[in-house]
Amino acid sequence: MLELARGVAQWAHGFKSGVLFLFNTGEEEGLDGAHSFITQHRWRNSVRFAIDLEAMGISGKSTLFQGTDHWALESFAAVAKYPSAQIASQDVFQSGAIKSATDFQIYQEVGGLPGLDFAYTDMTSVYHTKNDKMKHLKPGSLQHIGENMLAFLLHAAASPKFMKDAIQAKQEGSGQNKAVFFDILGKYMVVYPQRHATMFHNSIIFQSLLIWGTSLLMGGRPGLVSFGISCLSIVLMLTSSVILSVVVAFTLPHICSFPVAYVAHPWLVVGLFGSPALLGAFIGQHIGFIILKRHLKHVYSRTKPGLAYNVLDHIVNLEAERWIFKSGFVQWLIVLILETYLKVGSSYIALIWLVSPAFAYGLMEATLSPARSPKQLKVVTLVLALAAPVVSSAGLVIRMVVIIIGSIVRIDRNPGGLPDWLGNVVVSVAIAVVICFTFVYLLSYVHISGAKMTLGFLLCIFFGLALALVSSGIVPAFTEDIARSVNVVHVVDTTTVNSRNTEPSSYVTLFSNTPGKLTKELVDLRDEEFSCGMNRTIDFVTFTMKYGCLSYEGSNTGWSKSEVPVLNLESDSVTNDARQTIISVDTKSSTRWTLAINKQEIDDFTVHVDSGNLVPLGNKSEIDGWHTIQFAGGKDSPTKFQLTLFWSSNAKDASQRQVKSEVHSFLVKLRTDVNRVTPKVGRVLEKLPGWCAPFGKSTSPYTLAFLTALPVNI
Repeated sequence: MLELARGVAQWAHGFKSGVLFLFNTGEEEGLDGAHSFITQHRWRNSVRFAIDLEAMGISGKSTLFQGTDHWALESFAAVAKYPSAQIASQDVFQSGAIKSATDFQIYQEVGGLPGLDFAYTDMTSVYHTKNDKMKHLKPGSLQHIGENMLAFLLHAAASPKFMKDAIQAKQEGSGQNKAVFFDILGKYMVVYPQRHATMFHNSIIFQSLLIWGTSLLMGGRPGLVSFGISCLSIVLMLTSSVILSVVVAFTLPHICSFPVAYVAHPWLVVGLFGSPALLGAFIGQHIGFIILKRHLKHVYSRTKPGLAYNVLDHIVNLEAERWIFKSGFVQWLIVLILETYLKVGSSYIALIWLVSPAFAYGLMEATLSPARSPKQLKVVTLVLALAAPVVSSAGLVIRMVVIIIGSIVRIDRNPGGLPDWLGNVVVSVAIAVVICFTFVYLLSYVHISGAKMTLGFLLCIFFGLALALVSSGIVPAFTEDIARSVNVVHVVDTTTVNSRNTEPSSYVTLFSNTPGKLTKELVDLRDEEFSCGMNRTIDFVTFTMKYGCLSYEGSNTGWSKSEVPVLNLESDSVTNDARQTIISVDTKSSTRWTLAINKQEIDDFTVHVDSGNLVPLGNKSEIDGWHTIQFAGGKDSPTKFQLTLFWSSNAKDASQRQVKSEVHSFLVKLRTDVNRVTPKVGRVLEKLPGWCAPFGKSTSPYTLAFLTALPVNI
């Protein structure tokens, strides 16, 4: 941004609009920086367009993955030197599959601004770890976004039309003129309105259904049965492919040191999951091919009884090959219909995979007379069929798979809450689906080519080699650059304090957001007396550690009782059948804390600090029965607050009542974080293997955390 500012300043004399560079913090605490600017800054009303520069990894191309309006995307496409853009990323991000948000969301939803959102996505596995280092950021990555962005900023600031469109979009509401966008080999960017895409897709769908309907009508009952069997081959292909790859996914945790043994070397999934998925796809399709042959042999025996056996068998093979090839049209047509109906922006992918092969088949293979005998499919047909689809989607598929693999490092938001095999299953199913949909045309050539055994043998060799590499540890699951997420937190817990136990409990915890046990990590920690298991549940307010390791040895140093936060009941009364409770909150030395309020008991609440109202009444959401407040402030931030709770109508008095569930036995829960390494934590961090790295986001505790709570029956 600094270099862009320097470059923009040299051309500012010709600008029709100003360019504001906003450096803000607080994104990880809940997009606070962006929200503060767009709601409070004196320049907020002068902003007409927002560009967010993001990262969900480090290095690679900075990809345009969210855009609000057609005119803005078209402006960027017109001037970007090396465009990298993909609406499929926008579809995935906005679907909620990625549990995250960017500052762009604030600019769009709160500020009502049109705009563009860019992000680095390479090396996703180092995201929010100590390995997110400058050494991994390639100079070419900065050059890529710099050249694209400088050209765009100069164009946008000097163009009166751009500002006119931006003002109109803000008045009408951003996103009213959505568009489909994607790049071709990073050299050219395609942009067209979503409404045009819908019209064109509907036209293709109608023509495809008309052609298929006419063809089946002319083919009669035999043609209809052949069509049904070819559709069955699609189901068999997908089913067997998923089954074989999922079996491997379930097996890996039992034979490897880590359930996800390929994070540091994503290419291993080609052998581990790609080979069994492709083998399964071929087996399923071949079963459909055999069933189809039997049907066609019966049809030809009845319609052409004079054919010699070897001639009949040859004709049947060729006819079955063509039906299997055409089954690819059916599956992509179904995908196109569904995506068009749901208005998925990336439906252009299904369109290309349908139209290009269909055109190649019609040009090279189609027979105008049904009386003509079928011929073997030409290799040139396959080349023409797959050229455009592969060029347009190969890079996207690879990038998506790599992002999924990198995200597994932090997939378990509640450590131990997910089964060890889940990450493998997600990757294996994704790869199996991609293979079934993209290899359907290619595999149709194999059934009568004599290469069946060779294909099976090679796939088994690739799988066996990859399995040997990960199970033996020759290729490590994690490295110092791409490490496993392992957090070490010193916890001082007062939730167990009662009349019989007046001292807080102090211990050091070890947990990981990456699936798998912590066996390897504990090899060098034997003298620290850790014990691990699923019975070590700890509620960190923002998440729950369901599997982890605890050590009480040497944990009473590095903190003092004066730092323990206090939740004090000030008053509890019932007025006009409405119960109200006032609690004073003292976070002591901590200016980063998380407070959870039990929404099964509490209808609403307010938070006051000094004479100001920090959290007003109304608009309180809940997740799993809790409303969570996250606070992060500077060194002069307040540490004393007043929490006023307004109980639900079924809690009118302060008498003892039966708690609805053990999970909701607390009325409020508080965690305060202190950024300090205690002696015990320091020793553990030094002894941890180099391939371990803490994972930190707004919901993650610091290395010293204090836990306290008030019960429902206060």
